[in-house]
Amino acid sequence: MFTRNSPEQRLENRFIWFKKWVLERQTYKTLSRDSSFCKRTLQRLFYTFLEQSPEVKIIKRSSVHLRMDATYFKQVCLVCYQDHEDGYTQLIRVTDGEHYTEIKEDLQNLIKLGVQIESITTDGHKSALKAIRKALPEVTAQRCLVHIQRMCLLWLTRFPRHNAGIELRGMVLMLLKIKTHNDRLHWTSQLEQWYKDHQDYLQQRTYNESTGRYWYTHKLLRRSYFTIKRALPNMFHYLINSKIPSTTNGIEGFFSHLKNHLDLHRGLTTKHRINFIKWYIYLSNSK
Repeated sequence: MFTRNSPEQRLENRFIWFKKWVLERQTYKTLSRDSSFCKRTLQRLFYTFLEQSPEVKIIKRSSVHLRMDATYFKQVCLVCYQDHEDGYTQLIRVTDGEHYTEIKEDLQNLIKLGVQIESITTDGHKSALKAIRKALPEVTAQRCLVHIQRMCLLWLTRFPRHNAGIELRGMVLMLLKIKTHNDRLHWTSQLEQWYKDHQDYLQQRTYNESTGRYWYTHKLLRRSYFTIKRALPNMFHYLINSKIPSTTNGIEGFFSHLKNHLDLHRGLTTKHRINFIKWYIYLSNSK
């Protein structure tokens, strides 16, 4: 005995192809071959799904160590809060930038909805650090070591001209190799000695005689050192608690995959691009 599929069942069957389109970077040509639907039918079906978007579900959890980061697309900024243990995205915000009031509100909502946050690893954006300090003063804020290293290496360049730059660059390259408290003590003592040795060099100024104004001659070297100096109190919490991620690499990898998937589907409207992002995160959480 044969029965006709109900509309709900038919829609669910077709949703399988939409899921493959979002998560598996499959083209219309491949999906058309496998599903027996023509390209135009698939486009019409997928755009129907993209007219709406799902809500990312917040799961009550205890002792959560969050990775928090943001990435920019052409029109929008995506702020993402992920559980480091399994990569589950607890909350997202699609906005136009990283704003203190919004991040503070997000963190407060996570707490209200039962996510017990122990630590947050962040790239060190001022708005994020301020929001953590104000909304969750008891929560450990771990600075992402990769972000610190990346920015310092950019400012120091590959081939510094002075010994001060060469030595600091060498220490920056060692950051991700700090695995024990002894490593930390050795590294921080090297940094202190470096500053004593090159303090006068860092203080050198260049003057404009016509205006009387001055600037620090080695400003990028200074910027590198003081970036590390300011971050130092929050750089090594992961040595005390091994569950705290020392970097936001996990969430950056997630962003990279998302962008690769989205770039494959050029021509989407802004609304559809935003909803594609939401579907991608929702379906990734469901895997």
